[in-house]
Parts: sequence; C-alpha cells; structure tokens
Amino acid sequence: MTFRRLAAALCAFLALPVSAEIRPVPTQAPAGVYKLDPDYARVIFKVSHLGFSNYTALFTRLDAELVFDPEDPEAMMLRATVDPASIETHYPDPTFNFNALLAGPDFLDAGQFPEITFESTSIRLTAPDRAAVRGFLTLHGVTREITLRVKYNGGYAGHPADPGGARIGFSASGTIFRSHFGMSLGLPEPGTTLGLGDAVQVQIEAEFINPDAPGPQLGP
Repeated sequence: MTFRRLAAALCAFLALPVSAEIRPVPTQAPAGVYKLDPDYARVIFKVSHLGFSNYTALFTRLDAELVFDPEDPEAMMLRATVDPASIETHYPDPTFNFNALLAGPDFLDAGQFPEITFESTSIRLTAPDRAAVRGFLTLHGVTREITLRVKYNGGYAGHPADPGGARIGFSASGTIFRSHFGMSLGLPEPGTTLGLGDAVQVQIEAEFINPDAPGPQLGP
C-alpha cells in the first residue's frame, strides 16, 4: 500500500464514530427524588499500611439525595454528606481510641471540618449500567474534583414487603489522595512504602428509596 493510500485509509478510519450511543439499562424504578437508605449504605476506605496491607475502615453516618432519571441518566444529580466523626476502625484494643485519633486534628480533624460532602457536576454513561460520575469532593476543608466509577444494580417501583417504596441500588469506587486534601502525616518517603499511603481507595454501596414514587407494586 502506498503512503498516500495508507494516509487516506487512516483518515477514513478516524472519521468513523467510536461507538454507537449508549442506551441506559431498562429499569422498573420511576424517576423522582430518592433519599439514601442508611440501613443499606456503606462508605469504606482502604489505605496502604507500610506496604504490607491495606488498612480498611468505614464511616457510619451518611446521608444523600439523588435526582433519579432512568431515561436520561446523564441529567441526574447527587449530593452526599458524611460525618467524619463517625469513622469506625474496629480497633481491637479497647484501651486505645483509634477512631478518635483518625477523627482528630492529625487526620480528618472532624472538630474543625464536621462534614465531608460530594456534589455531582456531570454523569457520563460508559455502559448501559455504568457511568463515570464527576463532582466536587470537600474533605478536610479542601474542595477538589474527583471521578467515581458507578454501577447501577437495578431497582423496582415498589414491593408489598418494602415500606421504603421505590428502591434503587448502586456500587461505586474511586481513588483520592490524602496529600491533595492537606493530610500528609505519615506519608512514606519517596521511593518507599514505610508509612501510611497517600492513595485512598474508596468503595461505596448504597440503596436509595422514594416512598412517593408512582408505579406498580411488584410481588403478590
């Protein structure tokens, strides 16, 4: 193939659309404003400890509101809050309050910064049941834009055994860096892992409910 033909073929290839429009996965859950069901919600984080393991903990007091639109997911909006003082490490020594240490001035400083917030700015479908959700995270008094990878697990318009009404569920994950939010205590020296890692892996499991959503009730 001559150079001219190769160039023409490459230009034709680049002119092709990358992919067809992604259509959202069908769901029985109707559009509306949904509130987080705290009984079925967890925010878990993991951070490297000396490079030997990923120390894992969670927060126990959460709240969120989602404007849900199954026909146009990219128009949806989310606002979530976490109480940093609700950190739970399950530290085994009852004589040492490790929760208080992490919630204290050396780390989250919940006394000065009593709320962690996330507000979405855009949602982009990457598959029928998956999306990249960008938004502003405010943590430790610092606001930065982050991206969460979110999977829609499904939903229903209601069920006789569910007093919450319409229900939807999601799994999400992302990574933030402690140093980006002014928390540098214990960071390893460059080239080593001897310390508390900078990268923090965040995992979220969440169900939202809307008792006022219209729609058929599933089940007998």
